Amino acid sequence: MPYQAEISRSNPSCIVILIDQSGSMEDPFGADPSGKKKADGVADAVNRLLQNLVIKCAKSEGIRDYYNVSVLGYGEHGVASAFAGRLKGKQLVPISEVGNHPDRIEERFKKVDDEAGGVISQIIKFPVWIDPVAKGGTPMCAALHQAGSVVSAWLAAHTNCFPPIVMNITDGEATDGNVLQPAQELKALASTDGHVLLFNLHISSSHHSPIEFPDAPNELPDSYAKLLFNASSHLPDYMWMMVQQEGLIVSENPKGFVFNADLVSVIRFLDIGTRPSNLR
Repeated sequence: MPYQAEISRSNPSCIVILIDQSGSMEDPFGADPSGKKKADGVADAVNRLLQNLVIKCAKSEGIRDYYNVSVLGYGEHGVASAFAGRLKGKQLVPISEVGNHPDRIEERFKKVDDEAGGVISQIIKFPVWIDPVAKGGTPMCAALHQAGSVVSAWLAAHTNCFPPIVMNITDGEATDGNVLQPAQELKALASTDGHVLLFNLHISSSHHSPIEFPDAPNELPDSYAKLLFNASSHLPDYMWMMVQQEGLIVSENPKGFVFNADLVSVIRFLDIGTRPSNLR
């Protein structure tokens, strides 16, 4: 069966995150009462994901390089590395280098249970690698092509790896063509353990409920949503089980696609989409 390869220091895997940084990302999430901008929410979610990946790979002797990570933004200036600070300009970075070189550590407030039936605010340290950006158009086809270049080079050197995972976060239609062709080319790439996984996360200013991990495009409201659905990979069995463990009701053959995601859906999607099946 595919998607069973061990992820280890001797056989690492690769995660590519594509972030829509177009002008419309300045708009707020539709269902967020705080009015948080989509660019801010996505940057926070990706920074949280990177921190969680670092924690998963941290052992007593340090951070083990189970993954190499690429974060690419696409917007006003085309497609480029979204890392800030010492990692700026780097397209594929070992997770140990990510963990050791955040751009900065911010202090954030987190609501926690006070164990007396109430909630208190607690200051936490929040590492930042990615800053919010919202300018220009949506060159998503170029972003998918660039992801393909990153993944192709990785696979040439890691033929037996757990297949790379590419996660595309967008709030709009591509302004540089039809995304289906570069998406299909990307998904055709493979290691000996299976094809590259491409998951698409659509975020919106709408107040409609998210549609998470559908198995058919029937309930999606427009042709663009259906296009992103068709561009997405089906969830491997182990991810399907994780989705069920999250309490979501899904069919037996869902795709890695969420339409009209709110911030909670974004965080859950990123977590499920990057949770390993066989980390050693």
